[in-house]
Parts: sequence; structure tokens; C-alpha cells
Amino acid sequence: MRPLEDVRIIAIEQYGAGPWGSLHLADLGAEVIKIEEPTSGGDVGRYVPPYAEEEDSLFFEAFNRNKRSLSLDLSSPEGHQVFERLVKRSDAVYSNLRGDVPAKIGITYEDLKHLNPAIVCCSLSGFGMTGPRAKQPGYDYVLQGLAGWMHLTGEPGGPPTKSGLSLVDYSGGYVAAVALLAGLHAARRDGVGMDCDISLYDTAIAMLNYPAAWHLNEGFEPTRMRHSAHPSLVPFQAFEASDGWMVVGCAKEKFWVRLAEHLGHREWTTDERFSDFAGRHRHRDELIPLLEAEFRKRPVAEWIIDLSAATIPCAPIHTVGQALTDEHTLARGLVVTTEHPRFGSVRQVASPVRVGSEAPSYRRAPLRNEDLDYVMQTVAGYASDEVAGLERAGAFGTPPPDGRPGGQASGQTPSQTSG
Repeated sequence: MRPLEDVRIIAIEQYGAGPWGSLHLADLGAEVIKIEEPTSGGDVGRYVPPYAEEEDSLFFEAFNRNKRSLSLDLSSPEGHQVFERLVKRSDAVYSNLRGDVPAKIGITYEDLKHLNPAIVCCSLSGFGMTGPRAKQPGYDYVLQGLAGWMHLTGEPGGPPTKSGLSLVDYSGGYVAAVALLAGLHAARRDGVGMDCDISLYDTAIAMLNYPAAWHLNEGFEPTRMRHSAHPSLVPFQAFEASDGWMVVGCAKEKFWVRLAEHLGHREWTTDERFSDFAGRHRHRDELIPLLEAEFRKRPVAEWIIDLSAATIPCAPIHTVGQALTDEHTLARGLVVTTEHPRFGSVRQVASPVRVGSEAPSYRRAPLRNEDLDYVMQTVAGYASDEVAGLERAGAFGTPPPDGRPGGQASGQTPSQTSG
């Protein structure tokens, strides 16, 4: 069995952060049943351009492989009845809604414990279930600004800059997955479930880490560093070679000694300005131009070969395409392929979570409501005539023209409103 093959998670999720967290649980074998709101067309991620057509998008594929989909109208009594039946047969309810919404729609532990005392209710929201911002929608870009990340990022004198990746969303998803697993462990040990109140805001603030400790204790004011330099370790930054850019870092004194000797400047190791971390930090503006002059003399490839041979931490600054075709990327099996009825063979990156020796298997993201029969009959235990009755009552939304449960017909525009 895969590590989480005995875990069933009901996921009321959409777009990025929530699906990202449950993706890794699904890759580890958990049965993630994705509940999609039918009247708005399900997960808004299905419609994210530029690579989107009707209810399929490469964005959605990247966040939802190995999951199952059920269109379910939780606002209808019949839809909520189905949800409650699933709760009785599941281990966790996982959501990424606005912080005040889980209580409003009845998916907190207090709401569900009578159905399943061991249920773990994990909420990932923008700002959490408490506090003055609890009712506000939260998105990665907003959080990067609010938590000080953009103030730290970019070149000195330039505008505040967002990371090139949605790192708050991704980090929040990982934190939610860790919290859910911790909750499951405790619930199986004690027989009692709980709420897990995770927020993107908490995640972003927590990731300020040591600059926050410096500020809180010593009044340190972070500033943007030229060429992405480390705030305290010198040298550790991007350097321009004759034909491109690379990163060179000396996180230990031994690396600095090796670098100075390799550059033919052994005298730098005994120069009191540069002989230790503190000196190099104080005299950064004197040392860095000397290094830049040396690195401009040769191309990146030559530097990487020579510095790597001397075991000095370094790397070329890759494009995304170069990163995805790097020999180490391929050797680690980090690009995987699934088959899709619209897109054909879809290549995407694997989960970095590796547990045990068995390689994970990958299945494409589900079509909306694709798993109706499996979830309703195999998981929830409904007979086919009961499913038909629930369909007529609107549990799955308004049936489309083909008579199949699942809400609006393909091609209609979904609601873009948050959480």
C-alpha cells in the first residue's frame, strides 16, 4: 500500500493553495474527493488561461492529478445530506474558503463531530478563522505585499517586487497538508478529531523567520540587496560572467578560502577586511566589485566546472526550460506524464515528497463530476435509484442538457468570485 492509501479526504477546494496541498496527499495515495460547486462550473482553476478550453486547463491539471471529482450543491438540503454521509465514511474535510465560510456552511468540527467524532476539519484560508481580517479574501499576491515580502524583493531603488512564483500559496498548501496529517495522527490515536485553522497570512508571516527575529530583538530593518545578495553572508549572490549569470555562495569560511585561492587572490584570506564573516559583511562594498571584475573574465560554463571541482557552492541561473531539462531534474524523475482526453500526453512536475522506495503513480486530473458513480455508490453506498432521486432533487445542481448530473453545461462562464 502507498503511505496514505487508507486515508479518505473530502476536499472543498479550488484554484491554487488548497488544491496544491491536497495534491501531495493524493500523490501519496490518499483518496481525495474534490467537491465542485455545480452552478458556477466547479473549480475556477478549470478556466485559467492561456491553456484552457471549456472545462479543461493545464493549470487545473497541474493542481489536481490523482483526485476524484463530484459536483455537489452543498446549499441544497439533498446535497448537504450527501456531504454528511461522506463525512461519516471519511477521515478529513479539507477546505480553502474564506475564513468565516466554514462555520457558515457547517463544515467545522463542531458541526460534524456528531457524524464522525474522529473527523479532522482542516481549513486553509487567506487570514484564518479569527482576527480582524478573517472575512477578507486572501490571495498570494496580496499576502506577499501585506507580509513584507515585496518590500524585501527586487533591486535597491526599484519598485516592490513579487516573487516569480506563488510561494505563499504553495507554502500555505504544504502547511495545510502537514497540519492535516498531524490531525489525522492524533485522531487515530485518541479517537477525537479537531479543527486545523491554517492561513496564508500566518504562513507568510512565519516565513519571515530570521529577519523577523533580528527585527523583533535588535530593531533590524531589512533592505533590498543588489543582485539578490544574502543579507549577512558575503559573498553569496548573483554574479555576471562574460556570457550570463550565476550564483556563487560562501556559507562557510572554508568556501571563502577556496574561492579566494581559486581566483588567484590568496591574500584576500589574510586581509583583515575580508578574513572572516564579520569583516566581509562590513566591507561588502569593497569586496564585491573585486569579485565582479574576476567573474566577468570568463563564461558561466567554465566557472561552474572549475568552482564545482573545488566544491565551492555555485550554479548557473537557469531559465525555466533549462531547469526542467537539467540532467539532475531528469535523473530524479521530476517530470511525469499523464494522459488526457483533450490535451493528450500532459507533462508536469512530480511531487517532491518521497516516502519509501516505491515510485508514485500519476493519474490525470478528473473531469468535473467524473466520479459521480464511484463516490455515490462505492463510497457513500447509495443505490442507483437513490442517486436518481437526489439528482431530481437538485443535489448535484441543475442537470445539463445531456441529462447527466453536474450543473451547468460546458461553455458557460463560471463565477470568478473568491471563496
